[in-house]
Amino acid sequence: MVIFVGIEMTDKKKDKEFINPIDPDKVAENPHSLEYAHHVGSAIVKAEDQGKMKGRSLTAMEFQTDQQLSQIYDQMKLLAEQAKKIELRKEISERIYKANFRFEPIINHVYYLYETEELEQVLSIIGPGQWGRSKQNNYTYLATVRLLADHTWEIMDSAQENENSVEDI
Repeated sequence: MVIFVGIEMTDKKKDKEFINPIDPDKVAENPHSLEYAHHVGSAIVKAEDQGKMKGRSLTAMEFQTDQQLSQIYDQMKLLAEQAKKIELRKEISERIYKANFRFEPIINHVYYLYETEELEQVLSIIGPGQWGRSKQNNYTYLATVRLLADHTWEIMDSAQENENSVEDI
């Protein structure tokens, strides 16, 4: 068993002034804001090569912007192709609405476009292989078309190989 005996400190020891053994010229007031290590245990701070850092940043920036520009270019190509298809449908639709037909076309139904000997276009519900034995018509098959919901026409099949031109039908 240990017994502690309390010793009273005298006023002499309390009044004694503390003297810091470290030279005040070698102590920083705000060491956390220094650009360099301020004691032996500090982390190593190396000056960064500005040219190398800027070069890497420039390379990364160029890669990212080139990639984004490439994506935008691809989107523009897609939009241009869609615009061409809509323009083609518009031109085809104008030609079909100028053609002769004696019925009201129904949306999403398939019809057949022919040309007569007099070079008039005719829209029919009868396909090229459905005329039967008589085949008394003198029509030249041009295209198989379908009426879309926006009242434009889509070419499903064409007598010509190149469906990208309205003049082909």
